[in-house]
Amino acid sequence: MNFIRQEGKTVEEAVEIALEKLGLREEEAEIKVIDEGSKGLLGLIGARNAVVEVKVKVNPMQTGKEFLENILEKMSCQARVEVDESKTDEEQIYYNINGPDLGIIIGHRGETLDAIQYLTSLVVNKHSDRYWRILLDAEGYRLRREETLEKLARRLADKAIATGRKVVLEPMPPHERRIIHMALREDKRISTYSEGKEPFRRVLIERVDRI
Repeated sequence: MNFIRQEGKTVEEAVEIALEKLGLREEEAEIKVIDEGSKGLLGLIGARNAVVEVKVKVNPMQTGKEFLENILEKMSCQARVEVDESKTDEEQIYYNINGPDLGIIIGHRGETLDAIQYLTSLVVNKHSDRYWRILLDAEGYRLRREETLEKLARRLADKAIATGRKVVLEPMPPHERRIIHMALREDKRISTYSEGKEPFRRVLIERVDRI
């Protein structure tokens, strides 16, 4: 149970009872006063109890961590989930999974990792009053993949320049397409753009022939 509506003789009493039932401290709860109550005339006529709503305060960072730990347990994967504070800010939460043999978590070209990241985003943002961008890595896979894509981008850009033909890459998720675009943004000899619909959207590299 993470929500309760509680009555009491006073607001303070109603809140105290609700917190006890939920097993929470006041700083762990969101409290909304529905009715402040009234002592009525002479403490008898028209008297009514105070009414409050108390619910568990959502901690997006902890919510995502617990979800990921549950996923790992169900996959029988002996790994740890950590929040990378250096890459976490007011807009995004960066989780890193550490442990032996994380191939099952990463999947083919990171497809499983991307899917888990997407599900984590849904869970974290479901009850949050603001949107959090979720980033998930496993033992530095994202960095290695970024370096691989940057090398691929430069190699294919050279091919497009040498042949004069448009180069079409395989479909990629948005964050990987962005890596390609960013890697080549300073190269004035070529242009990059994306075509197609998700999940088959892909990057194209084309030589720019200046007159």
